[in-house]
Amino acid sequence: MSPARRLGLATVLIVFLADQALKLWLLHGAGLAENGPFDLAPFLTIVLAWNRGISYGLFQQGTDIGRWLLVVVSFVVAIWLWRWMWRTNERFTVFSLALIIGGALGNGLDRAWYGAVVDFVHLHWGNFSWYIFNIADVAIVVGVLGLLYESLRPAGSKPA
Repeated sequence: MSPARRLGLATVLIVFLADQALKLWLLHGAGLAENGPFDLAPFLTIVLAWNRGISYGLFQQGTDIGRWLLVVVSFVVAIWLWRWMWRTNERFTVFSLALIIGGALGNGLDRAWYGAVVDFVHLHWGNFSWYIFNIADVAIVVGVLGLLYESLRPAGSKPA
């Protein structure tokens, strides 16, 4: 297996396992649902939110058909990105794709298992409130930003 593929596989596993482990601990270890939110900093609260949609709460689904459609889409996208990741040796592309894949699998498993994605990080300051998210969401956003950065780099700065 090439070094790029090992990097991709390791990144997918780390993102997926970290995301799921923290969600399991918050739900079953810390009892977030029973004990309610808690502050980690004046601007950071851990709070339980069930997201039945996609990023930023878009396309909220209230039916089983919608839920399972999002599950299927998550896994189909992960498979498509995996094929792309497996075919390239550019480490930055592999890493960015692996972040997205790990996040998509984590959120997809949540939808399949719980019926919604477990979100828990709430950033806020004064009257400003950012949306509630999780590790998988962060990985997906960073991965997409990585792909955008790479696509906008001048051709001369890309490896041959």
